[in-house]
Amino acid sequence: MTGAVRGSLWLFLVNLVGKAGQVVVTLVLAAFLTEEGLGLVALTVSLVNIGHVIQSMGVYDVISRTSLDPRRVAGTLLTLSVGTGLGLALLLLAGADVIAGALDAPHAAPLIRLAALSLPFTAAGGVQLGLMHRDLDFRRRLVPDAGSALLGAAVTVVLAVRGAGPVSLVVGLLVTAVALPVLGAAVGVRVVPCWDADAAGESLRWIAVVGPGALVAVLLINVDYLAIGHVLGPEAVGVYSLAYRIAWVPYIVVAVVLGGVLFPLCAKLIRDGESQDVPAAAGRFTQAALVVTGGLYAVTAAMADRVELFGARWSPAAVPLAVLCLYGLGLGLLHLWYQVLRAAGHARRYLALELTHLVTLVVALVVVTRHGVVAVAVTQAAVVCVLVPVTWFVLARNGLAPPRLGRALATTGLAAACCVAIRGPVGAVFGPSATGAVGEGLVLVLGYTAVVLLVDRRTVRELREVRR
Repeated sequence: MTGAVRGSLWLFLVNLVGKAGQVVVTLVLAAFLTEEGLGLVALTVSLVNIGHVIQSMGVYDVISRTSLDPRRVAGTLLTLSVGTGLGLALLLLAGADVIAGALDAPHAAPLIRLAALSLPFTAAGGVQLGLMHRDLDFRRRLVPDAGSALLGAAVTVVLAVRGAGPVSLVVGLLVTAVALPVLGAAVGVRVVPCWDADAAGESLRWIAVVGPGALVAVLLINVDYLAIGHVLGPEAVGVYSLAYRIAWVPYIVVAVVLGGVLFPLCAKLIRDGESQDVPAAAGRFTQAALVVTGGLYAVTAAMADRVELFGARWSPAAVPLAVLCLYGLGLGLLHLWYQVLRAAGHARRYLALELTHLVTLVVALVVVTRHGVVAVAVTQAAVVCVLVPVTWFVLARNGLAPPRLGRALATTGLAAACCVAIRGPVGAVFGPSATGAVGEGLVLVLGYTAVVLLVDRRTVRELREVRR
């Protein structure tokens, strides 16, 4: 457990540095791009994200779980992943005009072509990160993961400030992709392409189950962009994208960090014959995610109208942002629990849950997207809120459910309600400026923390156990 906690701290730093760069990029793009420009960028990134997942399906899982020589497995996966990335890049290069036309965004075609070049590089870097992931070696991962993100963010900001428009983010994306495997090799993680029949067989068997789940997962977080772009156009995508990008930050910085450590931890417990300890580990990580992301989302939702600081044109993003905070909190719980299911070998149940989520969401989006971005945000939150208890029930049926969550849920809800309640007078004190928004946010965070400390000492003790 000590190694897992140390890994959590390093992975938190990795994500904090990388996502801090993304936050800066979001602010700069909101200041320098139009709603349509940000929408074109969002559509392009959504397509490339789908490509990233297709080319790396199951890489982290296979390398973390395998009992074969991890280097031979990594070399075989490198051959598979980079080959797939090259194929996808060629498809996007050839079909960019058709894809952009189908999304009713013809100006996105050159952006799609440029972004497609990143795929083989991210495939290679993903295998390197998988090896570090297996060993919980997140300290070394800081250089390639966060370093490449910062380089890409710096390029994006410079180009955006100089008036390059939507292409600024795509060029930054390409720089990030190229830097990832280069920096990975620089810290000593060198993977040689090879082909091992046993490794390929194990990898393909696992990918056949987990791979579709990974694809479904990335579709879940991009299908809303594609639906809005097709029905409402790039400007609506831009408004929704700003809200989604802000709501995405607590999920990435906290839930994904914890999930990134929880999966190899649970896999190790099971390999070592200590599967009875999995529910307790899942419980501690779930409580941490609830309390910490609950606070971040409570503050974000309470201050959602501050999105106008980026410009009055972004005021329609305030309501979707507040709604997407509930979506982000629920999605964080699902992410953690899916790691437990996959680590325990229940990949088919994980896939069934993901498919249920995707089918429900797509059917709902067909009906509601024409009613605007607020309706899309409400739909996202509603579907996730239905999936959370269903997923907990699946965990319970398999003896994996995290125990004693009621108190943490009640604590998070009460502290969030208090945070929202005091927002009005606190906002009046600090005023509408950017400096006032920072001061207001700090006060709300302190208020949320004070309520948690006062009403639920047991949950606080559990969080301290995770830290120790």
